[in-house]
Amino acid sequence: MFKSLNGSLIPNSLRGPLLIETTGLPRFWITVWAFYSMKDLADASQIKQLRYIEQFYTFSEQLKGSGKLDDAITDVNLEILGEILEAYFLKLQNQPVLNRSTQIKWQAAFLFIQDTILRLTKSNFPSARIRSIESHLNRLNLLYQQLRLGKRRNQEILRSLPSSVVEALYSTLDPNSSQNPFRNIKTRWRVFVIFIVLLHQGIRRGELLLLPTDAVKSGFDKSLGRDRLWLTIVESPYGDDSRYSKPSIKTVNSIRQIPVSELTSNIIQEYIENYRGKPNHSFLINSQHNKPLSTETITLIFHKITSNFPKNILKDLENRTGKTTISPHDLRHTCAVVRLNQLLKQGDSMDEALQKMRTFFGWSRSSDMPRKYARAVFEDRLASVWNNIFDDRVAILRAIPEALK
Repeated sequence: MFKSLNGSLIPNSLRGPLLIETTGLPRFWITVWAFYSMKDLADASQIKQLRYIEQFYTFSEQLKGSGKLDDAITDVNLEILGEILEAYFLKLQNQPVLNRSTQIKWQAAFLFIQDTILRLTKSNFPSARIRSIESHLNRLNLLYQQLRLGKRRNQEILRSLPSSVVEALYSTLDPNSSQNPFRNIKTRWRVFVIFIVLLHQGIRRGELLLLPTDAVKSGFDKSLGRDRLWLTIVESPYGDDSRYSKPSIKTVNSIRQIPVSELTSNIIQEYIENYRGKPNHSFLINSQHNKPLSTETITLIFHKITSNFPKNILKDLENRTGKTTISPHDLRHTCAVVRLNQLLKQGDSMDEALQKMRTFFGWSRSSDMPRKYARAVFEDRLASVWNNIFDDRVAILRAIPEALK
């Protein structure tokens, strides 16, 4: 059973998701494993991993009885563990639909057993026994590496939003637009800032929700001979996050500084000064209840936006992306395609452009993500939306009060 351990009397280091038995006690070995292996993962990733392993525990109870999986781990009974793993694999293999989620469920179960056994034996067993156990686990690993639950389709291209959809987003989310589906002016500005920052800065949803009110920094750039603005993407330093599913930085490469235009900075500042309110937390995006906005709410916001689109716009969206609803990550895809297109048009080689993309979007040097966008730029379906630079758009300027222009 899945529970969340929270409360003022519980130390911060012990708070978070937890698996418990029907007796109400924590499942022992998964609790130990989670403490060592998942402490650096985002809350959402921890929850996903624990739900996968809970399914493995439930299956083992049906197969061997309550508590038998933890007993087999404690006894380092590789015969019983091998039987449970093999049976679980066959169960997953025989499902009517095999997809990436199925594969991840299997990997989570196997790695949990492997990591726990290795950690347990290295501190409690003689060296000869440890070598025997490691050899057995290696044989299991080699066996199951050959048993693939399903092949993942490689997506040749990550689709950006078509120009008609982007144009519709600009016009619909203008805070002064009669087409805006949100009634409250504060909500309209909140959604407008979310849209602008996600699209123009290409950041992830979780990164957006971690931004503090002082995320935009400024300083004099000697090489440019003028002031410049940048957005700092980093874990929140304030420690006032009350959300159940806490957003987090995805990887160490995600910690970065990216340039921000003066106009985008002004939009953010207008929201902070006049529409954010005065909540008792430091996060930029504030909910209507004066709480840090949740990831689930952002998803619902884009569902509502899409549901108010005309049929011809929805048809363009489906024809282009195969989807009927816009997600926050679609804006990151779109930003990546446009940014790469801009870099190539200004004369950068493909290699130079891709390296700049890695820095801007927070990808590691070995990540293949930049190249997945390379083909999309040549389709050039977004040319009618931008004149190379995002902030030249009249649709954005219309949404800014005269005092900010």
